[in-house]
Amino acid sequence: MNAKPGNDTISPSLADNLERMKEAIGGSDDIIVDCWHYGPDLRYRAFSVYSHALVDDASNHAMKSTLQSLIAHELGPAENVTPGHVRSFFERGGVSATPYALLSGTNEAIDKVLNGYIVLFFDEWDRALGYNAIQVPQRQVTESVREPSVQGPREGTIESLKANLGMIRQRVKSPRLKVRYVTAGSELRTTIAYAYLEQAVNPDVLDEFLQRLQGIERYEVPETSYVEDWIEDSTYSPFPQYRYTERTDTAAAALLEGKILVMVSHSPNILICPSVFVDFFGTSEDYYGRTVISSLIRLLRLLAFFIALTLPSMYVALSTFHPELIPTVLLLAILDTREGIPFPAFLEALVMEILFELLREAGIRLPRPVGSAVSIVGALVIGQAAITAQIASPIMVIVVALTGIASFAIPHYEMGVALRIIRFPLIIAAGLLGGFGIMIVALLTLLHMTRLHTLGQPYLSTLAPLKPRNFRDLFIRVPLKAFLRSPRNRQLRRSGQNQS
Repeated sequence: MNAKPGNDTISPSLADNLERMKEAIGGSDDIIVDCWHYGPDLRYRAFSVYSHALVDDASNHAMKSTLQSLIAHELGPAENVTPGHVRSFFERGGVSATPYALLSGTNEAIDKVLNGYIVLFFDEWDRALGYNAIQVPQRQVTESVREPSVQGPREGTIESLKANLGMIRQRVKSPRLKVRYVTAGSELRTTIAYAYLEQAVNPDVLDEFLQRLQGIERYEVPETSYVEDWIEDSTYSPFPQYRYTERTDTAAAALLEGKILVMVSHSPNILICPSVFVDFFGTSEDYYGRTVISSLIRLLRLLAFFIALTLPSMYVALSTFHPELIPTVLLLAILDTREGIPFPAFLEALVMEILFELLREAGIRLPRPVGSAVSIVGALVIGQAAITAQIASPIMVIVVALTGIASFAIPHYEMGVALRIIRFPLIIAAGLLGGFGIMIVALLTLLHMTRLHTLGQPYLSTLAPLKPRNFRDLFIRVPLKAFLRSPRNRQLRRSGQNQS
C-alpha cells in the first residue's frame, strides 16, 4: 500500500501526484479523491484526499473555501490566489485558523490520510498540506468496569491514547514524567507509548524494559496484551508478571512507585510493569480508607487467596486420606451427605469445579444482563439438580461455591485466573496422594515463584528477604503519614526542589 520505491518525493506535477495516490490507496470506497479548481476563473487545479470514515465531509469543503480568505488576509481582498501565492504563504508559515502540516513525501501523505487528515495537493508545488480533521466517535470517560470504586476517583481510561495520557499528565504535573512513543506494524501502524518518572524508576529496570521492547516495531500490535507477551519473562507461567489497570489514579500511583506504564492506541488497558506477587493483592482504595479498615480488608483478601487455592483439594485430602483429622461430629455429617453418591470425592470435586468454570465463562461471554442471570440461575439450578440426583453432595456444592466466592475477592483478574489454573493440579494431587500430594504441588509452585522474575526483578522480592520496612505496606497498611515521611518521598521532593 506504499508508493513505489524511489518515487516518494511529491512531484510538482499534479497529475503525477494524483496517479500515485490513486495507485497507493485507491480502490477503497471510503477513500475520497476530490479534484477541484481555485483562483481567478477557477484556472488552477488541486485535489484533496481523505477518508470519509475518519473525516466529516464538511471539513473538506471548509478547507477549500478558506484558501481564498487565507491569502486575502495577507495580500488584500483584491488579490487573486495563484499557485505562487499558495506556495509562498504556507512555506512561510502564514496565519491560519487551522494548524497544518507541510508534507514533502508521498508515503507521509498516505500516512496522514489514514490517520484522519485531509491532504491537499496543488499544481506546480512539490509539497502537500495536511489538516487534522479526524471526527471518530469516542467513548466518554466513565468509571472503570474492570475496577469499580466505592471510595475515590471514578475516572477510567478510554480507547484514546491522547486522552489517557492527558488524564495521567493532569494528575502527575512533573517535568520528570517522560513519555516515549514507538510505532509498531506496517499495516496497523499502532502507537505504543511508555511512560516513567525519572529518579523514581530503577535505571536497571528501565534498561531491561527498553532492551526487551526492541524489535516490536516490526510486528502488528493491536492491543496492550501483545506488548505483555513480548516483554514478559516466562510466557508459560500461570502467574502474571504485569498487571493492568483502567484507573488513572492507580497509574499515577504506579509512576510514583517507580513503575513503567505501557499504553497502546485504541486500547483502554494500561500495563504496569514490573509487578511483583504482592502487587496483585492491593487496590487504590486501600489508601482512601482508614488504616484499620484497609488492613483488615487486605488480611481478608489473603484469606480468600488460600481458600480459593486450597479449599477443594483440602476437602478431597481430608475426606479420602485423612478422616481422622476431621472432628467426629463434622465427619459424621459429611458421611451422611455423601451417602448414595456414586463418585469418589476426587472425581466429584473435579467435575463440580469444571462445571463452575463453564458457568463462569458463559456468564462473562454472554451479554451482561443475560450473563448475570445465567451464572446465578445456572449455578442454583445445576447445584440443586446435582444434589437431588445424588451426583454431588451438598458439602461439595458448598466447597465449590466458597471457592468461587473467594476467587472473586482477588482484586486483579489475572491473579484469579492463575489460582483457577493451579487449583486443578492441587485437586489431582490430593486425590492421588492426599496431604502429601498437596505439599508436593505447593512446594513446586513455591519453587517456580522463587525462580520467576519480572523485568529482571524477583517475583517474591517484597516477601524475601524479610525486611521490616517492607511490612509497612504488605499484609497491613501503616498510616499514610508514614509513607509521606519515607526516605523515597523525601528524595523525590529534594530532587524536585533542585530542578526548580
